[in-house]
Amino acid sequence: MLALFVLLLCITSSFSASTRGAGAAGPRLNNDQLYKFSYTTEVLVDRAKGSKDGSVGYRISSDVDVNLVWRDPSSKDDQLIQLVISNVKIKSVAQRSAKKNIFQGATTQSLLGENKLAALERPFMVHLKNGKVSSFYCYKAEPASIKNLKRGVASLLQVQSRSGKVIENDVSGRCTVEYKAAQGQVTRTKALETCKTAETGFTTYIQVLGVSGESSSVTVFTLEDGFIKSATAKETHILAVNARRTTAAKIVSRQNLTLVTIETGPFEVAGKNVASVVKSLDEKLYAVGVTAEKVKSQCKGCQSLFEHWQEVQKQFEPDSLSKAIAPRRFLALIQSIRKASKDEILQVLKSSTKTALPQVVDAVTSSQTPASLDAMLQFLNFADPKGLVLQERFLYACGFSSHPNERMLQALVDISKGKIVSNDIKESVVIIMGALVHKLCQKGGCELPTVVEVKKMILEGPDSTQVESDVQMYLLALKNSLLPEAIPLFSKYAESEVGAYCTISLTALQRYDVALITDEVKQTVNRVYHQNHRVYEKNVRAAAADVVFSSNPSYMEVKNMLLSIGNLPRELNKYMLSKVNDILHFEMPASKILRQAMKDMISHNYDRFSKVGSSSAFSGFMARTADATTTYSLDILYSGSGVLRRSNMNIYAASNGAMLHGLQVAIEAQGMESLIAAKPDEGEEDLESFAGMSALLFDVQLRPVTFFKGYSDLMSKMFSMSGEPMNVVKGLILLTDHSQVIQLQSGLKANAEFQGGLAIDISGGMEVSLWYRESKTSVNNKGAMVVTGNVTVDMDFVRTGMEVSFETEASLDFITTVQFSEYPFLVCMQMDKTTFPFSESLTKYESLPSGKRYVSRRGHKQLLPGSEFPLHQENSNMCKRVFDSDW
Repeated sequence: MLALFVLLLCITSSFSASTRGAGAAGPRLNNDQLYKFSYTTEVLVDRAKGSKDGSVGYRISSDVDVNLVWRDPSSKDDQLIQLVISNVKIKSVAQRSAKKNIFQGATTQSLLGENKLAALERPFMVHLKNGKVSSFYCYKAEPASIKNLKRGVASLLQVQSRSGKVIENDVSGRCTVEYKAAQGQVTRTKALETCKTAETGFTTYIQVLGVSGESSSVTVFTLEDGFIKSATAKETHILAVNARRTTAAKIVSRQNLTLVTIETGPFEVAGKNVASVVKSLDEKLYAVGVTAEKVKSQCKGCQSLFEHWQEVQKQFEPDSLSKAIAPRRFLALIQSIRKASKDEILQVLKSSTKTALPQVVDAVTSSQTPASLDAMLQFLNFADPKGLVLQERFLYACGFSSHPNERMLQALVDISKGKIVSNDIKESVVIIMGALVHKLCQKGGCELPTVVEVKKMILEGPDSTQVESDVQMYLLALKNSLLPEAIPLFSKYAESEVGAYCTISLTALQRYDVALITDEVKQTVNRVYHQNHRVYEKNVRAAAADVVFSSNPSYMEVKNMLLSIGNLPRELNKYMLSKVNDILHFEMPASKILRQAMKDMISHNYDRFSKVGSSSAFSGFMARTADATTTYSLDILYSGSGVLRRSNMNIYAASNGAMLHGLQVAIEAQGMESLIAAKPDEGEEDLESFAGMSALLFDVQLRPVTFFKGYSDLMSKMFSMSGEPMNVVKGLILLTDHSQVIQLQSGLKANAEFQGGLAIDISGGMEVSLWYRESKTSVNNKGAMVVTGNVTVDMDFVRTGMEVSFETEASLDFITTVQFSEYPFLVCMQMDKTTFPFSESLTKYESLPSGKRYVSRRGHKQLLPGSEFPLHQENSNMCKRVFDSDW
């Protein structure tokens, strides 16, 4: 019996020894002991695939003494710990020559300053409860950057010995953390995307133009006898422009805390609770919170907004808009405006020249700060007929805004309720309100009071008026909004007797997600195409066909459309044949079901597929890279007499599964048969003479432009035509706009700013020569684009970072020439891209307040050859005949 008792006692003792510390929720400190650690933290900034030696950044090393101050008698895991940082050193992370090392010869005191060094070495306390930092105590007056560094050290004392997921507070914010415990080791993985902090940034709504990031944070703890022997942390952030992922930056932060030795230390202090103990030891210590504080950056010797403007104003003149310097200065000016007050912004607006002012309006509106919006609203007078250009530029900049808020939408609501002298501006206000509704709904703001008000207004608008221009205005606003509630309304107006209503509604339906296009809507669109209830214009039927093909059509829908070919007006026959061939050639989603239907010889035979005409539809690739694909499409529909009915050019960009409708320029003409004594097509006998152009830019529908309307207007324009194109949209657009504050676990803070600017000039024109029986339409697109990415780690005493950028200038022209002296008439389409420059640059830097700097620059430039984009072979043959006849 005694032997059994001794055996059980040994087993129990052995078990207790093997699980010592296993019952602890976190690390436990012993009384009367001083734990001496070595601590290092470093931050590196570089390209996404850069090496440590090529990085910029710095390393902070120090000694850290840790001792137990107080423990709750009823809980061994409720501890108050004191930490003291000493022997602080700051060095470069990269191995460089003394000439290129900005830290060479500098002491820690000269870098930090006497006061900040004293604050960093001043003792602070951490309340550790169940392995979690519950409270953080330090002097309230200490600089925020110093307190954050201390919080970074404290974050390495936060650990639990059991596996599982928890939500923790530390210097990074409130984050979801997963612990995995193994023999003597605990791995802590922080889900950085879940971290909630006080400082939030913003990003572009359009994914193709946006910035994506990857981040990770892993800390490995080695435990011995229930306490931390070492803690090693690595945190990585990679940010890249979606459309060109080589334009990227990487931030790497490392921390290492290693136990060096344990010495005899101070005894525990008696006390009832943490607060009373802290007060008894040092009344100046305050609980200041675990999460990082905002560090206010101080800019010594920085320019004011007005000084900045005086330096760059020449680059905002119209003559510079086709050069890359214009969007680069535009982006820099936006950064200055975002730091300025309303009065400073108004000073720039009032001092600008008349020719540069529209570009300044673009920059101020694109800044999207409360001060910039207030300045614009005070500066513009919508009752002044002389300010129409500025008013429209303001509205377009609102439509293209990267991260609008409810206040911007409310401002447009207030403008719409006030006095507006121009009907064009009134239409633009409502149309752009639709675009803002879409963007606000995208970020979950569909139930905001102003959004609800505008939704009600534009949804009820088309049925509330009999004025044709007002109905079109509301339909275009709904087209921009992409509200699911608007689909029944578009379905209704698709069958309208007014051709413009039908076209807007059908093109709007084509923009919706296919899942939202119900069978009922499809039936409506099919009725329009097949003219079940009434006769429609050719361009309306062509638009209906586009909707059917793009909305996951059924076998019978496709078969019925094939059977209609041969019974359509001559040019619509040709258009449909060309559209079918384009779908097959370009492997569009409908190609599979189309091939199935074409196996039926009744649907697919020589008689049907040999129809002649000049109308066409063609799609092709503009550019294909590993990151993005750009495609174009050209659809041309003519009347039976050879006059242009509709020309539609589209450019799409796709990246990582996301799609952007970058550009659409549509030219429509009607009622021009009387000019050449030709007979109008069926359903178009009573159409008024009209020609106009409509543009959609970066998913935002703009107000259409009219070339002429009515026979008398047509004749006056015919005799006064200069051949000069009419401007549709011109200005500076903020494409990419990403701002992010990255709070590192070390207590350091990084700021990332990615911006993309575009200077654009889109114009179009139409010429008709009765003498030569020839018409020519042109769409001219000129642009210059700059994308920059800036990542900085600014800590008062040292600033390090990098800038990546690329820029280009390009011109794209689309010209259609028609000779209608004979039938079938000759049609030549040309789509030309001029030779254009492209350049990339990378700048890395480190700097001290003393002015000592290290800068590394790399870059390359190239000239990309121009080209004429290929269209179908029939077009090539036709162009040859056109130019031969001109010769």
